[in-house]
Amino acid sequence: MSLINPNQRVSRGTQEDHHGSSNNNITSTPSSHPSSPRTNPNSKKKWSNLLPLFLILVFVSEIAFLGRLDLIKKADFVNSWTESFYQFTTSPLVSSSNFLEISDEIPVVGSGGDGETCEEWLEREDHVVYSRDFQKDPILVFGGEQRPCDVGCKFLPLHKRKQAEAAIGLRHIGGTFGVLRSMESASYYPDNDVAKARRKGYDVIMTTSLSSDVPVGYFSWAEYDIMAPLRPKTEKALAAAYISNCGAINSRLQALEKLEKFNVKIDSYGACHHNRDETVDKLEALKHYKFSLAFENSIEEDYVTEKYFQSLVAGSVPVVYGAPNIQDFAPSPGSILHIKELNDVGSVAKTMKRLAENNTAYNEFLRWKHDGPSDSFKALVDMAAVHSDCRLCIFLATKIHEKEEKGLGFPKRPCKCSRGSESVHHLYVRERGRFRMESIFLRSGNLTMVAMEAAVLSKFKSVKHETVWRKERPEKIRGEKRELKVYRIYPVGMTQRQALYTFTFKGISLRSHIESNPCAKFEVIFV
Repeated sequence: MSLINPNQRVSRGTQEDHHGSSNNNITSTPSSHPSSPRTNPNSKKKWSNLLPLFLILVFVSEIAFLGRLDLIKKADFVNSWTESFYQFTTSPLVSSSNFLEISDEIPVVGSGGDGETCEEWLEREDHVVYSRDFQKDPILVFGGEQRPCDVGCKFLPLHKRKQAEAAIGLRHIGGTFGVLRSMESASYYPDNDVAKARRKGYDVIMTTSLSSDVPVGYFSWAEYDIMAPLRPKTEKALAAAYISNCGAINSRLQALEKLEKFNVKIDSYGACHHNRDETVDKLEALKHYKFSLAFENSIEEDYVTEKYFQSLVAGSVPVVYGAPNIQDFAPSPGSILHIKELNDVGSVAKTMKRLAENNTAYNEFLRWKHDGPSDSFKALVDMAAVHSDCRLCIFLATKIHEKEEKGLGFPKRPCKCSRGSESVHHLYVRERGRFRMESIFLRSGNLTMVAMEAAVLSKFKSVKHETVWRKERPEKIRGEKRELKVYRIYPVGMTQRQALYTFTFKGISLRSHIESNPCAKFEVIFV
């Protein structure tokens, strides 16, 4: 039997055409050949006698051919999928396309002539049923509160804590994950330092640090109406301050005093440097000052408290003395003032006075209230749209699945199908804050971030995906319903610091990651 044309779809119709051509060769048209029926009448009778035998041979060949296809379909694709796919693909890969649209799928042959696309084959062969269904068998956690979540989890009371798989506030004991959760500064609580907490026996770290496993920051769309409208700046003092802990280990009180020495008038409502006696609602009071002193009690990366976020809500330009990376938390470039060290106080005071005298320049600092905050700010705050207790459960469930995947009994998956020098890779993507993965497919000729983003958008739009933050964000900055814009795509397991600020795929790195991590998993942040 001749080899199948790799560019020809094998079907029942194709096979019938083949037999038709064979019969035509038997009952050939007249020719001048000496043995033709025209020159030898007896030969026609001889050929007629052989015709039944020939038809039997063709019928047997037909059965053998179909049987072979049936055996191929039933073969172990996990061990021999490459060879089978090389023989029975039916259309060439078009490497000029960035990703695979539904109409551009690569078909493979199944038995009986039923075509199966490369994507369908990968979906079937890579399908895994994990040993644990978290909806039926939820993760048990001691110490949290029951929240709606994308993965099954149940929070236990004190008297059932021994049944928990993870315990908030307890170190690792037996088979229970120890979870440290705190919103306090590591400057005052050294165990909150991520590295130190791990040495102390905590498996999962939940702190304000974006380098922790499950960050728990002070920011939240639900808690702070950051897009609240502006109010007239009616106070004579240039800035307001609310500082009650006068024993802070940093130099924030010295910074306040130095501002005053540079003739910056400050109304201090707190216990420290108190000079304003009125009992007022803090947020309402801040709305009438041009500046607000967001002075933290420690200088620590990512430690940004309500002092800062309340300033944003009030529409009072924050003057920050605290987190060295506070610009990462800015709603837009040029929207905050930062005193990095005491030597900066003079230049910051000069800027405050200049802006106070120039309304046009001052209003530029608050333009984000009208235009909306930057994508980077939305990506940061959107993280809190899913409660930290739920994010803890997603983190634990992901770890449980990863452990099972590394086990010896876990089924092998092809993760790609190849034809010649081209392949189609099967990848998995989920939105940050979700647990369920969606399948996407990329060609080996286009393993680029442009192709990845296009494939992700196409997939999530096709399933009418609704972002986790849609109901949380202020309506003004939600955008059109189901409008999707990719901000970051990164491998599952990255910290939020890496995902938001440090990690990027450059050059061939995406290709290397996919090729070295079969069925690679990613998270996407939509803004």
